Amino acid sequence: MRRFLAIVAAVVSLDQLTKLWILNSFSLYDSLEIIPGFFSLTYLTNKGAAFGFLAGQTGAWRHYLFLALGAVALVVIVVSWFRIRQSHPLYSISLPLIGGGAIGNLIDRIRFGAVVDFLDVYIGTYHWPAFNVADSAICIGVAIFLLASILEEKGRVKGEG
Repeated sequence: MRRFLAIVAAVVSLDQLTKLWILNSFSLYDSLEIIPGFFSLTYLTNKGAAFGFLAGQTGAWRHYLFLALGAVALVVIVVSWFRIRQSHPLYSISLPLIGGGAIGNLIDRIRFGAVVDFLDVYIGTYHWPAFNVADSAICIGVAIFLLASILEEKGRVKGEG
């Protein structure tokens, strides 16, 4: 449990510290090009979910829906960790990465009503949707989780054969 909490704390801390730096250093929509034609720091907010899903919807229901979904996701992550962490060691890394990312974005939704994004990757005029450290932790955690699932299944098939 200590490693789970340590990873969650590290993700939430790094996420919130980077967002604090952006909030104190940039005005909304300000951008600083880091790698010309490829990467900028750009302060944006996202009231929607991943990739701006439902961002255009108005009304308080969207805000409360995302808060509720975040809370449910955290419960599922903790329960899953207790149930499957022994199945493969990578689960004990992937689930707290996902949980830490979910908490980081949940903090933004509670504080600001939107998620603070600032990592802007692009080629020419094509921009990947802006993201943040929490989003990165979630994506890395999901990739590790999928890898653990594949490795666990291969091990199970190998053991049966």
